[in-house]
Amino acid sequence: METDVQRDPILQNEHFQTVAFLAKSLSDENRLRILLSVSNGKKSVSSIVEELSLSQPLVSHHLKELKRSLLVAIERQGPFIYYELSDPRILDVIRTLSTVATDLLAARRTF
Repeated sequence: METDVQRDPILQNEHFQTVAFLAKSLSDENRLRILLSVSNGKKSVSSIVEELSLSQPLVSHHLKELKRSLLVAIERQGPFIYYELSDPRILDVIRTLSTVATDLLAARRTF
């Protein structure tokens, strides 16, 4: 008998590669911090650097990866580039992962 999960078109094998690609992009703490930063509106690299106290090369590297995975959008204004969250649902995913991680760690008895 087929379960609801097996019938769910989102959870089919052909989607796993895409899901894994996005999950990998979310697997870095600094990338998560950057995503939260740009979720509050468009920001330049320098304002992200200042807000998060990270180096400019590190922020630029992570923004490149976030852009490649379509998690951030860019907007050019003259010589400046601004980054913003490409889809507000990304925050929902981060919140859900945070809740699951907290619950799993709270239930853990050994390390």
